[in-house]
Amino acid sequence: MAAAWVPGRLQRCVVSPAGRHSASLIFLHGSGDSGQGLRRWIKEVLNQDLTFQHIKIIYPTAPPRPYTPMKGGISNVWFDRLKISNDCPEHLESIDMMCRVLTELIDEEVRSGISKSRILLGGFSMGGCMAMHLAYRKHQDVAGVFALSSFLNKASAVYQALQKSDGVLPELFQCHGTADELVLHSWGEETNSVLKCLGVNTKFHSFPNVYHELSKTELEQLKSWILTKLPGEMGKQNE
Repeated sequence: MAAAWVPGRLQRCVVSPAGRHSASLIFLHGSGDSGQGLRRWIKEVLNQDLTFQHIKIIYPTAPPRPYTPMKGGISNVWFDRLKISNDCPEHLESIDMMCRVLTELIDEEVRSGISKSRILLGGFSMGGCMAMHLAYRKHQDVAGVFALSSFLNKASAVYQALQKSDGVLPELFQCHGTADELVLHSWGEETNSVLKCLGVNTKFHSFPNVYHELSKTELEQLKSWILTKLPGEMGKQNE
């Protein structure tokens, strides 16, 4: 039986930087997974842990909750969905509750001395969607956002928030496999096009013959992008 979840405190798996901690990355898993599970999956794909000299990686685990696409079965999900589709309303109540919980995770990093401009948010599938809600609706001052095999619903609250925004927005790194049968490549592409029209600096990276999964090339490109957004001490001096 799963341990009872204490609201406001997420279980998390943390990979500490090899050197001095000067930036943080919050990486959100997909539905039904865990922080530990995502870290293990990335390690299998890359044949090594994802680590940085100066960046702490936090893999939180979503609390267990009833999930409508599983007929109300309990799953580790960031929020509920009416169905896995881009043309239905968002379950904003659960999304907003998790935005508040994840904000506490961001605040913990800020209290430890890391400025929000040195924090990246991102995730796989549902985790990428959650990261976009968190960044573009609540924390537009983070360093950037990444979304792997993710999408936003057609009338997303993210789009509505961006229509009212006139500030500088975090850059988005978005990837999607062309063979994805769970979250269609076209859903990800449409999400990216709308965000671009709303002022987000973003490029959509397509990966041929990749299903709803992580790929080595994708993760290597993500790692390079992370280092451009969160350079180490030498990187900052050379800019």
